[in-house]
Amino acid sequence: MSYLPSSPDLNSLAGVLSKYPRRGILLFKLLEDMGRSFSPLNKDSRDLIMTYSSALNNCYFGDNGHQGKTSGNQAVLIKQLQTDMDNARVDEQLKPILRFVKKLTLNPGDITAEDAQTVFDAGWDEQAFLESVCLCAIANCMNRFAKGIGTHTVGTRNFLMNNA
Repeated sequence: MSYLPSSPDLNSLAGVLSKYPRRGILLFKLLEDMGRSFSPLNKDSRDLIMTYSSALNNCYFGDNGHQGKTSGNQAVLIKQLQTDMDNARVDEQLKPILRFVKKLTLNPGDITAEDAQTVFDAGWDEQAFLESVCLCAIANCMNRFAKGIGTHTVGTRNFLMNNA
């Protein structure tokens, strides 16, 4: 149930963006650009970054985003990342990006050049770093928008990908 007096029945960000599509234009453009350009991060890594960022916000944005929750193996992995990243079953090279994303999500004012350097030291290039930051920022923007308007799920992945 949304906090919007004219639309209390809207229960997802996708629903709000359907009703107010201009609100999603910048998100569409960012995702469209990221989807069309070469990326050193594969699709699964990009999805994981967004899902992990959202999980840190207690918002869910996964492949089944219309339901608003992660499921199966992805849910287990997200839980592992939140509780014990060192032992989580994820590519070791991706862990510095995920640590950076966690800090950027939870404590953005504490980000330093040293935090960024850990990503580069793991072998990632500037494009991978920038893409990670953008994915994190998009997820955080959507999470805050969804929570701010009172929707319980983000539910925008398929909506954004199909309308970009």
